[in-house]
Amino acid sequence: MLNKHYPLFYLAISFLLGALSVLSFAPFNYHFISLLSLSGLFYIWHRLNNARQGFLSGLFFGLGLFGFGISWIYISLNTYGGMPSWLSCLSTFLFCLFCAFFTGLIGWFSLHKKSSFFLIPFIWTFFEWIKGWVFTGFPWLTMGYSQVPSSPLVGFLPIIGIYGLTLILTSLALILSLVLLNKDKRSKLLRVGLVAAVLVSGQLLKNIEWTEPTGKPISISLVQGNIAQDIKWQKETVTQTLQTYQKLIQKTKGQIILLPETALPLLAEYIPETFKKSILLHTSKVKGHVLIGAIERQDAKYFNVVLNLGGDSSQVYRKSHLVPFGEFIPLKFIFQYIYTHYLNMPMNDLSRGSNRQEPMAIENQKIAFNICYEDVFGEEIIQALPSATILANVSNDAWYGRSIAAYQHLQFSQARAIETGRMLIRATNTGATAIIDEHGIVKEILPAFTEGILEGDVQGFKNTTPYVFFSNWPVITLCFIALLGWIMRHSKLLWILKKK
Repeated sequence: MLNKHYPLFYLAISFLLGALSVLSFAPFNYHFISLLSLSGLFYIWHRLNNARQGFLSGLFFGLGLFGFGISWIYISLNTYGGMPSWLSCLSTFLFCLFCAFFTGLIGWFSLHKKSSFFLIPFIWTFFEWIKGWVFTGFPWLTMGYSQVPSSPLVGFLPIIGIYGLTLILTSLALILSLVLLNKDKRSKLLRVGLVAAVLVSGQLLKNIEWTEPTGKPISISLVQGNIAQDIKWQKETVTQTLQTYQKLIQKTKGQIILLPETALPLLAEYIPETFKKSILLHTSKVKGHVLIGAIERQDAKYFNVVLNLGGDSSQVYRKSHLVPFGEFIPLKFIFQYIYTHYLNMPMNDLSRGSNRQEPMAIENQKIAFNICYEDVFGEEIIQALPSATILANVSNDAWYGRSIAAYQHLQFSQARAIETGRMLIRATNTGATAIIDEHGIVKEILPAFTEGILEGDVQGFKNTTPYVFFSNWPVITLCFIALLGWIMRHSKLLWILKKK
């Protein structure tokens, strides 16, 4: 039996393990730490007495993970959103608490019955998936991402996706926790051998080429304007911003010239004719296409878009998955007062584009665009496949200052490249502007918070990976069946049926 001081000690260790898990994600990328920290957490859960202690332990693990992993939200609220420090701290803490609540539920469920301990991988994966869509979803720091791009487990990513990677990672962590709990040497060796076999299998799967090149490579120019967020939307600096991008575009050489999200801080209809003429003159010279992030107005609706300024003007991508509180206000009757009195977020009432939009046909390739954190949702990215041959993301992570957010976002893009077997290009305002190959490896990248152009070539790919074909459904269905089976086994209804 545990003495009365042990639970408090375990809560502190749980918090520490959650905080250490952040080191598995970008920009640190020590992917093995998440396996060890999860093993430690599951070991603690096995030692605790009841579901309530399991909930608190999971909650503290989540507070460590999200408290250190997404603390950059404070920067966007306070530094650039103008929210008072006390309210920014409170809002950030409450959001971290909300995310940690899911980990707490996993801990509660895992200790609700003795037999449920072995369901931890299914419970963890299922709740991460729920967190990825509830209230439009926030799958940031999903455990599977901790293995991207270099862990042996990444070999499974094109087959079962990021939630499948979470399922395998938590399964291995559970096995390792049982190694610590079991005193039988033969049993320990068998379990360690199983973990090793899975890791070796993942490494071997990396050698499979799920897709193949199609068409000729295209030369690209990715433009990073490095426009400070605190002046980006000021009327006095619009001309300066236009001049910056006009100057940079004139230096580009690529067939595709890509600018960041809302690179031009004005409505598309108000882009000056002199700016357009200058761009069109340059594109005709280099035989290229300029793709620009801007805000588009249609009737009374506003959209966050990528539009083709140097080619077919009908080719427009309208952002579909909007950022809650950043691009639209959920539950206005609750939060409208805060926005009106405490927060200054430009363009916070945008409309959604269509869920399914055709890739842009440029040169001999088809490019599927996504804007900002849309590339965190793998099941949405694959909607443009297998038609799309190249993926492209435009972002503005300047909202989070000099934090780890931009590198975490880059890691998500790397995961999408691996899942789909497609190269992915990123044009961002302050970083990370990069070219990612079909294996999720960053080929070239611009230094953060610098003005510059990243020149390179990108190859299109055809065919599909198993993940593109099946999406998340095999993994989520497996988790649902496992949980449903456990519930039915322990339900009073089943007990009554057996009695009859």
